[in-house]
Amino acid sequence: MAITTSNTESPLSQGALLTPGEVAVLFRVDPKTVTRWAQAGKLSAVRTLGGHRRFHEAEVRQLLQGVPQQRVGE
Repeated sequence: MAITTSNTESPLSQGALLTPGEVAVLFRVDPKTVTRWAQAGKLSAVRTLGGHRRFHEAEVRQLLQGVPQQRVGE
């Protein structure tokens, strides 16, 4: 008996997911700020079964490239 699998990928299998706290560390902001960004539509979020937000790492990294870096000593 052969077992077949589907070739369709779920949205969650497209890459690593980050918590609001992990995103906040990358952007050096408070986790509540990340939540506000998601509510404002500035950052797309996936909801877990428990209702928590998770963010696609690839999207976060892409947005992070557009953030100006702070110089040391300023």
